[in-house]
Amino acid sequence: MTQKTVLITGCSSGIGYACALHLRARGWRVFASCRTAEDCARLRAEGFDSPRIDYAETGSIASGLAEVLEATGGTLDALFNNGAYALPGAVEDLPTDALRAIFETNFFGWHELTRFVLPVMRAQGHGRIVQCSSVLGFVTLPWRGAYNSTKFALEGLTDTLRVEMRDTPIHVVLIEPGPVTSRIRANSIPHFEKWVDWENSPRVAQYNAQLRKRLYEDNGPDTFELPPEAVARKLTHALEADRPRPRYYVTTPTYIMGILRRLLPTRALDWVLARG
Repeated sequence: MTQKTVLITGCSSGIGYACALHLRARGWRVFASCRTAEDCARLRAEGFDSPRIDYAETGSIASGLAEVLEATGGTLDALFNNGAYALPGAVEDLPTDALRAIFETNFFGWHELTRFVLPVMRAQGHGRIVQCSSVLGFVTLPWRGAYNSTKFALEGLTDTLRVEMRDTPIHVVLIEPGPVTSRIRANSIPHFEKWVDWENSPRVAQYNAQLRKRLYEDNGPDTFELPPEAVARKLTHALEADRPRPRYYVTTPTYIMGILRRLLPTRALDWVLARG
């Protein structure tokens, strides 16, 4: 039996790394890509194929995929788009260039890699495209406008692609985690410090009392937080089931928010979300 192949982005830590380990243990050949050469070297030392893919660099997307296809003889069974970052801050304090930058990594790069992969999957007659979205792809939380907007855009694009691919043997799937143990909060600090002039914001008191405390202080895990292996288990079903679901919820908050979004009027849901 031919070993199945999957390309996973954002594998330096967190969800991507956990999924790479989990799928390799299940017999998949995992191409665990990272943004930096140093992280790729570390994963190669652990026995992974690790092409460098930075979603903000078109050249690395093309060369990283070319490396994968050269190793597989031109085929790829599955793509798991996962690499992303967060940029905390009130919407009124986010420079437009900051949004351009985060969309380049969290959205445009995903679209570009997916477009490069689709002809490969069409030619071989099968494939899975799995997108790591978020509960914040269908409800919003304050201070997360940049990340929220990239995930809302991703959901719309992915839902459209799934409908368009109905006449092909390519399955398109969303995974929507809530709080999962990762470094996304710590990794967001440099982006916050680069882009958000919080000291001159009309919300400076809120930044001091809420956001900066949440960013810089270790307050322990979030309520209902799950380890990244919870995502890996849902990814396994999305990749191995004969008929994968269109979307997979991960963590209790995602299920709760899915229900509240259907049941509550907008004003009531806004009240709930504002407390987050």
